Amino acid sequence: MTRLERLVEMVRELSPEEFDTFADSVEELRAERWDREIEQDSAAGQLEKLIKGALASHAGARTRPL
Repeated sequence: MTRLERLVEMVRELSPEEFDTFADSVEELRAERWDREIEQDSAAGQLEKLIKGALASHAGARTRPL
């Protein structure tokens, strides 16, 4: 059994309250990883193309108010 399989089995054995706490923790970790990825992409200049495209769309009146 792999480490992941063991982990899944352990999660299945959690009480509903423990599962909710675990799920919240996983979501927090996911958000932290996403934030780090965005920060790294930004620092590497990888968001520039998206920013330029969005600004061009807005300037060309191809956007609408939210």
